[in-house]
Amino acid sequence: MAITVIVLVRSRNLFSVVVMGGIYSFLMATVLVALDAPDVAMTEASVGAGMSTVLLLSALYLCRSEEAKSLRGLWLPLAVAVTTGGMLVFGTLDLPAFSDPAAPIHTHVAPRYLNDALRETGVPNVVTDVLASYRGFDTLGEVTVVFTAGAGVIALLRRRRNRKQAGPQ
Repeated sequence: MAITVIVLVRSRNLFSVVVMGGIYSFLMATVLVALDAPDVAMTEASVGAGMSTVLLLSALYLCRSEEAKSLRGLWLPLAVAVTTGGMLVFGTLDLPAFSDPAAPIHTHVAPRYLNDALRETGVPNVVTDVLASYRGFDTLGEVTVVFTAGAGVIALLRRRRNRKQAGPQ
């Protein structure tokens, strides 16, 4: 995965960037399977490696294949990225230790899902219950984002086709 990221960052050909992004997403899905999270892995594979790659390739059809040279320096984006990364790392310092049995997720949330899910929702599968019932609005939001991205790409492709049919002016 690290090699994929290095190639992705150094590449200036947008087609190879999209393909490397899809490869990274597929590798991430395999890591998630190894971590015993097949539901998350399937989502990563279908949305990350599948839909995102198709949408980005469709959007790339509308652009040139090489990244444009930056007119400004790279120091401001680098400073923003480093600052954001530092804030994210700082935010993780107060988290409980990995797999800590006394963490709030293990003492409050997980027991409630496992003990009360069938009674509260009537769905026997806990994973389906969490994704469809407890986190239904979150799942709806994710589907809406993917649908909106697809509709936007279709609208852009249709506009380009209409421009080609009209011919040069």
